[in-house]
Amino acid sequence: MGADTNADGDAGTDDRLNELTSWHADWRGLRVSVLGLGVTGFAAADTLAELGADVLVLASPGPDERFDLLTVLGVPFVQADLREVPAQLAAQHPELMIVSPGFHPDHPLLLWAAAHEVPVWGDIELAWRLRDKVGPPAEWMLVTGTNGKTTTVQLTATMLAAHGSRVAPCGNIGVPVLDAIRDPQGWDVLVVELSSYQLHHLPHSGPGALKPWASVCLNLADDHLDWHGTAAAYRAAKATVYLNTAVACVYNKADDATLTMVQNADVQDGARAIGFGLGVPGPSELGIVDGIVCDRAFLEDRFERALELTTVPHLVAAGLGAPHVIADVLAASALARSFGVLPATIHTALETFHLDAHRIETVAIGDGVEWIDDSKATNPHAADASLAAYESVVWLVGGLLKGVDVDALVHKHVGRLRGAIIIGVDRTVLRQAFARHAPDLTVFEIDSDDTDQVMTEAVRRAAELALAGDTVLLAPAAASMDQFESYAARGRLFNQAVHDFLGR
Repeated sequence: MGADTNADGDAGTDDRLNELTSWHADWRGLRVSVLGLGVTGFAAADTLAELGADVLVLASPGPDERFDLLTVLGVPFVQADLREVPAQLAAQHPELMIVSPGFHPDHPLLLWAAAHEVPVWGDIELAWRLRDKVGPPAEWMLVTGTNGKTTTVQLTATMLAAHGSRVAPCGNIGVPVLDAIRDPQGWDVLVVELSSYQLHHLPHSGPGALKPWASVCLNLADDHLDWHGTAAAYRAAKATVYLNTAVACVYNKADDATLTMVQNADVQDGARAIGFGLGVPGPSELGIVDGIVCDRAFLEDRFERALELTTVPHLVAAGLGAPHVIADVLAASALARSFGVLPATIHTALETFHLDAHRIETVAIGDGVEWIDDSKATNPHAADASLAAYESVVWLVGGLLKGVDVDALVHKHVGRLRGAIIIGVDRTVLRQAFARHAPDLTVFEIDSDDTDQVMTEAVRRAAELALAGDTVLLAPAAASMDQFESYAARGRLFNQAVHDFLGR
């Protein structure tokens, strides 16, 4: 058999990439194109430039200071539409392409890479190969799921830090893993939040395949179908999180899909399946008994005993009492316990933990009505969990639905609705769902392109409907980019509108 040759005639490219499994390998002169200049794209370009690779960045035009930083770093870039292949890319003859998470698999540049047999990595595979820059590599814990990822990552990191571990929450949470592995202080553990986009690009085997200490898929519901194309493709991407896990594959007892993922995953010898749920736990599970959150997984006599981690009243007092948040606490506790964190340490860590803004956050209480900001509920699965936490709701819903069906969500919760306020670009689908399942429900639509006025009008309409004892809940079940800069911006405008309305 002859030497490996790519479509542009470069021999040995595959062999060289297979050898690049360390920061201390020879990356010099490797021709790499980086697709995208968001947070992960810039981290990839910066990292590869530090390694001495020959980097070309391809990104959409825009006034971004990262372009100025590339100039300082001496990294060439192309600002273009990217729906066509730039001449600079073809001229580079890349040996590798690093793709940012937002680019669809059928993007023209990815199709070009496939046609020219250019390997494509995501930032996570690159970080895994480079994880030994600062001393011995940290262990990785991987967290994915349709909802609850960021909260679970933060909870796990808080528990590990209380244990005395040097820990970095990173990945899709906002801090690129490539930045974490280059931090000069080094880490014992990285708790890595992974989106389905990032998981899609991970290899299942070979030198770039991750081998995590522990992993969890928190839950699974159809999402991002506009990116993955099918529900099956989305589920397959999520299942990748469990591959090659060494110690604990944590799954959700209330979601059979996550158990199926664990059962079908190729893992390292000795890896255990650890279930979590809101009911009484069996052996090798975490759960709740008479209001006590307990562990029956990480103790030798788990068939006879359980260890108390905290109590539901303690979680309620800490603002962590919503059922879906308790599930995140259980998942995080399983990850932490797999690393030897003591029950008493978990209890202490939970007493000081606070949820991020825009996650079931109480904005105000006025005239007996509670106003809740859960702008982070960007898909129906998250909104379902949020709605289930309240008995009588005026629901602010809508935005960019990303091709996901909301009919079942509306049907499930009409019995708890006082009324609904529809915002966003995809209002027709929601209007039709309410007409089918709750024709007598009062539903207002906010038809405005002014982002400030959207929330002002939505809050005014919600106040008309809400009675004492009700909850006005912003749980949009949709992405925010149709009208707002981000879910956080949507939440901030809601907060401001509520305070302006209540005069406080």
